[in-house]
Amino acid sequence: MFTSKAFWSEKVMKQIVTSVLLFFGLILLPVIASSGVMAQGNLLITPRRVVFEGNKKTEELNLANTGADSATYNVSFVQYRMKEDGSFEEIKVPDPGQNFADKNIRFFPRTVTLAPNESQVVKMQVFRTTELPAGEYRSHVYFRALPKQTALGEADAPKDSSALSVKLVPIFGITIPVIIRTGTTSAEVTLSDLSFQVLNDTLPRLNLTFNRTGNKSVYGDIDVSHVSVAGKITQVGSIRGIAVYTPNLIRRVKMDLLRIPGVDFKIGKLQVTYSGEVEAKQVKYADTELLLK
Repeated sequence: MFTSKAFWSEKVMKQIVTSVLLFFGLILLPVIASSGVMAQGNLLITPRRVVFEGNKKTEELNLANTGADSATYNVSFVQYRMKEDGSFEEIKVPDPGQNFADKNIRFFPRTVTLAPNESQVVKMQVFRTTELPAGEYRSHVYFRALPKQTALGEADAPKDSSALSVKLVPIFGITIPVIIRTGTTSAEVTLSDLSFQVLNDTLPRLNLTFNRTGNKSVYGDIDVSHVSVAGKITQVGSIRGIAVYTPNLIRRVKMDLLRIPGVDFKIGKLQVTYSGEVEAKQVKYADTELLLK
C-alpha cells in the first residue's frame, strides 16, 4: 500500500495504525492444542498437554519442524480463562478459584531454532510444589514463531521517502496446557440439557452441557451412538480431547453428528458417554440418554 504523505491526515493515520494493531492482535492469538499431535504451520508438538501430579516432576516436549525452511520459536507462558462455549481468552489475573502454574515450573531452552525435518526437546520441571495448597494450577506454554526479516525470494523494494508502506506479516503460535496438581484433588461430571436439532434440514446436531464439580479439571472423549427401536447401535459422533478447566462449572457443547444410511434420527435414542484416562486407566466420567421423537 503506497501513497503520498500529503494525502494522509492525522486522523486517518491513527485509523491505519489502529487497524494494523487490531490485525496483529487477532493473528497473534495462539491455538489451543486439543489433538494427539498438535500441528500449526510446520511445527509438531507432543504431547498435547502436560500434567504434573504424584511423583512426576519432569516432562519433555518434542518439537519437530516438518517444513522446508528453518524456523525459530520463542517459548513462554500465557494465562487463559475458558469460556462456557469452550473458547479461550488471555488474562493476567486469575479468576476466583483459578490458580496459575507458571511460578512453579522451569523450562529450557526458551528459544528453539529448527532446521527442516529437525526436532528438539524442551525440558520442563516443577519445583516447590509441596509449598502449594491442595488443588490444581494451570498455565499454558506458548510457542511463538519469530518472523523472518526478509521472506524467501523477496527482493528489497526501492525505498520511496515520500510514501507510506505497511507490511503485514502473519505470525502464529501454539499453546498447550500445563497443569500441576497437589494434595487431594477430585472431580465429578454430569451431562445435562440434551437437545437434538436438524440444521438446514440436513445436518443433525446434539446440544449438551457438561457440569463439573470438585477442585480439578476433567479431560476426555465424548462418544455418541444411535440406538434404533430394534436395538441396533450405531456410532454417529465423537469428539476427542474435551476439557472443562477449573474454575469453570459448566461447558456447553454443540456437536454435529454423522448422517449414516439406515440411521433414523426421528426415532430411537442417543446414548452419550464421556470418558477419559485416570491413572493410566480408561474410566467413564458420565453417560446419559436422549429419547428421539
